[in-house]
Amino acid sequence: MRRLNVALVGEDSAGIQALRALAQTGHRIVAVLASPSRRAPGAMTLWEAARNLGYATWPAPLVKDPSLAERLTTAEVDILLNVHSLFIISRDVLTAPRVGSFNMHPGPLPRYAGLNSVCWAIYRGERAHGVTLHEMVPEIDAGPIAYQAVFALDENETGLSLTAKCVRAGVELMRRLVETAASDPGAIPRLAQDVSRREYFGAEVPQGGCLVWSRPSRDVVNFARACDFTPFPSPWGHPRARLGDQTIGLVKALCLGEATSALPGTIGPGGDAGVRVATGDEWILVSRIVTAGRYLHPATILRTGNRLEDGR
Repeated sequence: MRRLNVALVGEDSAGIQALRALAQTGHRIVAVLASPSRRAPGAMTLWEAARNLGYATWPAPLVKDPSLAERLTTAEVDILLNVHSLFIISRDVLTAPRVGSFNMHPGPLPRYAGLNSVCWAIYRGERAHGVTLHEMVPEIDAGPIAYQAVFALDENETGLSLTAKCVRAGVELMRRLVETAASDPGAIPRLAQDVSRREYFGAEVPQGGCLVWSRPSRDVVNFARACDFTPFPSPWGHPRARLGDQTIGLVKALCLGEATSALPGTIGPGGDAGVRVATGDEWILVSRIVTAGRYLHPATILRTGNRLEDGR
């Protein structure tokens, strides 16, 4: 088993976890490409973590510059790993590493390619999701699959909890890739994706980010859970409703399984656990809202008998 030269491109806590896992393998980390100012959900950025561990740091935007390919070739980089970086990597850079360039994608490719895959999976009511380690090609999330892990979604999964599951499983796939590359690079699987099953998602937010109270309770709750990255910012914000001239964001809610004939959006009785709101088929329990930047218990402003309007 030979010692590999690895370059890591990444951001946020996922990048930090990948870096720490790589540091334990004994392989040489040539450089970490990250954004100095991008704050990870936690104590530090990936840039800071790499500096603290004594690794060279290069600005992440360099991956867009074809001239980086020569730099990687000179450093005899075997593998480039991309973990939660949003920069589009130059074609020349992708082909520079001797073994290949690989991306950790938080979705079960060829489904859920693109952005915010964990949000879309929860929003659509999936019962399983996954993470994929694939070779990178110029088309986004379209390269051959090396390894993939699929796991069940909990009934109360949130955007944050599912992201964490994907990172944990993805780091283990990354370890497996590096081990295989060190012993026999030709043994790395490269399974072509079935393009007939490909789904690609951009930066759009479903329903324009607005709640529609006439939809089934499960759909309303799924939308809230998909947007829930508390205490960190959500890429989709929070689904919006209206109370008079106030915009109300739905942060946390759950299904009660209690049928209702009340008009959708009607506010029912509440308590310490939250406030009931009628949907198209059942009551849901709303336990956290946000308005004007303040996170509140819903009983603070929602009164029994009033009615929330759809967002706009």
